[in-house]
Order: sequence, then C-alpha cells, then structure tokens
Amino acid sequence: MLAAAVLTLLLAAAPVDQPPLPALPQSAEIQLKVQRDGSLSVAEAVSVPGGVTMDRRVALRVAAPHHRDRVYGVRDVVLEGSGTASADQDAFTVHLTSGTSIVRYTVDGAVDGDRVTWELAGGWNTDLKFLRASFAAPKIPTAVDCLAGPADSDFPCGAAQIDHAGLTRFSQQNLLAGQRMTATVELPAGTVPANARLVPSKTLAGAFVVTAPVGWAWACFGALLLAAAAFVLFARRRDAAAPEPPKAELVSPSGEFASPEGVLPGHAGVLLHGRAGPADLAATVLDLAVRNYLWVSDGARLTRRNPADEHLTSFERAVFDAVLPEDSVTLAELRRDHVAIAPAQLYADAVRRGWLAPRPGRLRRAGIRVGFYGVFLTVLLALTAGYAQLGVVLALAGAATTVVSAALPARRRVGLDVARRLRGVAAELAAVKVGDLGKPHRELVFSRGLPYALALGELGPWVAAFDGLEHPPAVYWHDGDITPDQAGSFATALAGAFAGARRARLLAALGPDAGSHPPAGKPGGAEPS
Repeated sequence: MLAAAVLTLLLAAAPVDQPPLPALPQSAEIQLKVQRDGSLSVAEAVSVPGGVTMDRRVALRVAAPHHRDRVYGVRDVVLEGSGTASADQDAFTVHLTSGTSIVRYTVDGAVDGDRVTWELAGGWNTDLKFLRASFAAPKIPTAVDCLAGPADSDFPCGAAQIDHAGLTRFSQQNLLAGQRMTATVELPAGTVPANARLVPSKTLAGAFVVTAPVGWAWACFGALLLAAAAFVLFARRRDAAAPEPPKAELVSPSGEFASPEGVLPGHAGVLLHGRAGPADLAATVLDLAVRNYLWVSDGARLTRRNPADEHLTSFERAVFDAVLPEDSVTLAELRRDHVAIAPAQLYADAVRRGWLAPRPGRLRRAGIRVGFYGVFLTVLLALTAGYAQLGVVLALAGAATTVVSAALPARRRVGLDVARRLRGVAAELAAVKVGDLGKPHRELVFSRGLPYALALGELGPWVAAFDGLEHPPAVYWHDGDITPDQAGSFATALAGAFAGARRARLLAALGPDAGSHPPAGKPGGAEPS
C-alpha cells in the first residue's frame, strides 16, 4: 500500500510526457504510462549527433499466432525539436536531425488481457548507444519481460525490473541498427481494459481464420440448417404416414364408376409412388378405349374411334397422339417403336389440381447457382479481403438447398388425402362383390373400373369377380364377343407392350451390345416383321 501511494505521488509530481534528456549522443530516454482507458502514452527524448540524421519506421501490423496479425494504432503525434514524425494505418515513422528532440504519441491496442506490450526501439537506421525507459500504470505490475536484439531472437534486455517505488524500468546498451527492444508488462487482473486488436493475417491461411462476422455467419447457417432439416423431417413423416384408407364407393348414385376427386387412371403412379410407369400409360390408353376414343380389334390393334376433344386433359391428348399418330397401330408396333410419354404433362396436371407441389427444379437450380457463387466468392475473398469462410458458408447453403429440394416430398396435403382415398379404391377393387351391383350397371362399371384396376395393381381380382358371373358383362369397346377375362388379358398385354418398349429404350441407350438378347436382324435374334 505504501509503495502504491508513493507511485501515485511520483506520477502526480512528474508528468509522464516529460522524459529526462539523454546524456549521451545517439541515445534515448523514454517514458510510458498506461491510462485507465487502456491507451498507452509515450514520450521519447532522442539525442542526435551533429551532421547525422536518425530515421525510424515501426510497422503497426505484426504477426501473431494462429494466422493472425496484431494491429496497433498510433495517434496524437507531436514532435518538439528538428525533424518530422507521423503515423498512418501501416506504420509510425520518425525523421530526426541534429540535436535533442522529444516525440510524444499515444498507442492504441497495446493491452492484450492484462499484458501491455510495446516496441521501445526498433526500425532505427542507426545504432543506439544507450536506451533507458520507465513504465507507469494505475497499479504496480506483477511481472515484466524485455527482449532486445534481432527481431527473431529471444535475448533479454540489459535490465528490466520493478523498483522500490513501483516504477518499471528498462535499459539496454549498444542496440545495433534495425534491432528491436520490446517491453512487456503484466498488470493485476482488471487494471485497465484490454484493447488488443487481432485480425486475420494477409495470407491464404489467414483468409480462412474464424472471425466475428464469420462466426455469426456459421451460427445463422447452422440455425437455418436445423430449421430446414426439421421441416423436411416433418414433411416426410407426414407424407409417409399411412392412416387407414376410407371405404370407397365404386358406384355413384347414378350407377357409374366413381373415382375420387376425378382422378384419372394415369394419376395413380404419381400420386401413390411419385412417378409414372408403363402401367399408368397402359391404363390411360385403356381408359381412352373405354371412353370411346379408341377401338380395339383383332385382339391387338388400336384404332381411332373419335377425335380428341375438350374433355381430354393435355396428358391424355399427348398419349392419344403418341400412341396413334396414324389411324391404327398394333401392340407389336407399339413395342417396336418404343412409344413413351414424357411425364411432364401428367405431373403438370396433378400440380394444377393441387395434388402435387411444383417440381423442385427451380429450387434445385437456385441451390446449384448459389453453390457456384459461394465457390467463386471463397476464391475471391481468399485472394483479396479475407473472410473466405463467408464464401464457404454460402457454398454450403447452396448445397443444402439442393439437398432439401430433393428431400422434400412432392405430395401436398390434398394429394395425400386423394392418395389415401385411392388406396381405399384399390381395396374395394380387390374385394368387390359383384352381386351388390345392379345388373343394368355391371357392363359400364366393369369397363370403367378396368383401367383403375390395372393402374392400382388389382386387375386379377377385378376381372375374376366379373368373369365368374353366370352372365358376364359385355365388353363394348372391343371387337367381337369377349369375356372379362379376355379383356383383362388385353390389358395385361397392353401394359407388357409399354414395359417392353421402356426396356428396349434403356437397352438402346446403353448401347447395341447391351442386354441378354441381340437386336432384331442380328444372329440369334428375331427377324423384323
């Protein structure tokens, strides 16, 4: 306590910015005082011999551990004597001519935790014969350290100690040009606020250092990623939930086959499985025949019966035109010509009805675009301003968007309800009791239900139920007097034709030698008809 009181009296009696004048030429006397706000006040008295100039340049950005630089600030520079002194963002420079000059300035950023560090000498273009310095603070230091010599050395100063009055003193003799003298003083905890400023170094590794903006960016990305994952999990669990399907009524009060919400047979695949297959295409063609747009003859020939009109959807029009570009076609020709329908019109129709969400292509493309922007920004920031992890965060955000677009289920809540009701229809098709249907309506109900039975995988039970009747219903869309079982065989053959065409397209895409069967016209293959 007595030493602290003495130190306070000494500081009040002798201002820190009035250092003693050097007794030797080419020497310096320095006084330092750390203020309560953490700034460091410095006063240097330097003696310059006649006919000589002394120049000093102190870099204000120095290397620190972990790919960072420590940045100092020098302000309020005042020179008393002959010469000049100035400071900018990069360096503190002094130019002195003959005589004794006093340089006063304030240093910001010298306090790191409870340690105060400053370069007492360094960057001089001439030797210093002798240097002495004193350091004062609001509280007596707990430890001191001082290094002198080349920048990469760890040689101790000539003297570094705390005297009986609580002042910290340093001294060094014969400091060569370009050599430095750096003092570090450790103060009691909480003596002054820390103000050290650390920034990423201007290197490739420094560009990827985690800083406050980068940390906030990672935190926001993590929060958004968790929110997106929770949303996708909720949506997928809702989509995968399979509540008991409601009991379906296959026959409307007017005696016609009833489909839920006007669902067409071709919709079954996209609603139940998210994609359309050969069975959906075959069910659509069969439904066109049942609705008198096509006529089936000779067991395997399709002929245009009525032109496409406003009652057909765009998907059905596309099927109609693709399957029958001319007036008629056989199943063998459908298989040989590899007829296929792009599902775009079918999906668009389901989107228009509100059953499915629009395809995630736009979201996926946006994610890919953002990902490329992030890669570009990463490279740009790494080579220029730093903070390159901001670009990494952006690239990962783009990748996450792409993944989310692929993971989100396509069915909306309405589509889930319609799909559930379709499963109810499938259950009724599999367990139909034909005796409960009125005889006048069996013919129409059988034919109208046949495409749905094909699309929903219940063709066998549906056909068997009607074929077992003593008087099976007539098949009005097929030439000749055929039974329900023969109508079911035609439906199976139609689906097989489209499935074979799909397989042929895949083999053709893989190459002429793909598959277990050689192409038509090759040795071992069937001759074209």
